[in-house]
Amino acid sequence: MLCGIFGSHWPALPDQIILSVDVMGGDNGPSVVIPALAMASAAPTGDSVRFLLHGDQNQIARELSRSPGFASLCDIRHTDKSISMEDKPAQAMRRGKGSSLWNAVACVKSGEAHAAISAGNTGALMAISMLLLRLAPGVDRPALTASWPTSRGVTTVLDVGANVESDAEQLVEFAIMGAAFHHAIHGTRRPAVGLLNVGSEEQKGHEEVREAHALLRSTDFEFDYFGFVEGDDITRGTVDVVVTDGFTGNILLKTAEGVARFFAAELKSALTSGPLAMTGALLASGALKTLKSRMDPGAGNGAPLLGLNGIVIKSHGGADAAGYAAAVRVAINLARSDYAAEIDRSVKRLSEVRMQAEAPAQDVST
Repeated sequence: MLCGIFGSHWPALPDQIILSVDVMGGDNGPSVVIPALAMASAAPTGDSVRFLLHGDQNQIARELSRSPGFASLCDIRHTDKSISMEDKPAQAMRRGKGSSLWNAVACVKSGEAHAAISAGNTGALMAISMLLLRLAPGVDRPALTASWPTSRGVTTVLDVGANVESDAEQLVEFAIMGAAFHHAIHGTRRPAVGLLNVGSEEQKGHEEVREAHALLRSTDFEFDYFGFVEGDDITRGTVDVVVTDGFTGNILLKTAEGVARFFAAELKSALTSGPLAMTGALLASGALKTLKSRMDPGAGNGAPLLGLNGIVIKSHGGADAAGYAAAVRVAINLARSDYAAEIDRSVKRLSEVRMQAEAPAQDVST
């Protein structure tokens, strides 16, 4: 019998991580999500993980029947409502209550789950998560991250689309959240943080970037501030975390994805252009597989909506099972980390700096 189909629930044990999943989100829904969850649960993470599955009961049960051992880790929460990829955030907020996406996030709000995951509509996920979970104390704006493969490992880049504009203090908040995320996922004790700019000189950049630079340089946070970095520093792995506004970050991300697709297509074309090229490709097949794995966007899949009162992970809508499983591992790592407390400590430190900066002006007025 599939656990949860008839409404039975299991109690969460102290060492268990409960993930709430929007199974209907994304391009493929249950046919990718269920195998991905089974794959992630089988990985030797050392965690006991269970899943709340939100969506159409019949479709979910059909997929679970192919993984009978995994089914016992799942509790199906039936709903026939879902949010399409075309729905605007305002529509999702008005009509989305009771949908698989809404219900997945609501379980984090109620404390029933440690994190929520969805491959669905990004705008709707952001709007509903903001509505239900609210922002963490002291945080003005949420942020989306991207995990960028580099010559030294992985660099966390944010914001990549949650905000069009950001002032200096919001950029500092992104630095705080990005460093805490990188620490939780990649284990770097004191991540190096850089501020994306048009040059490394002190006078370069617009006012908000220069103000953020001054704040980061003069304040002791739980990370090491490197200074200004440029676009080519990202793939070099100059720093662990690169901070920018969402407008710039989204263009940066889409450009990089386009270049990667262009490179892959050109490489494939060159390696199949003739018998000699195909023979060379066969001889280099091992190295080519390593390169493909290194450049696979799915390996870095799983973007948290940073700054919320709870953990929400956005998977790429077109992710395959391996890519979605990577997003699940991000959720697990954040759930078992000190990520939220680390952000809280640094945000409080930023608030102290703000108060100290305002104190002289208040004295003069009195």
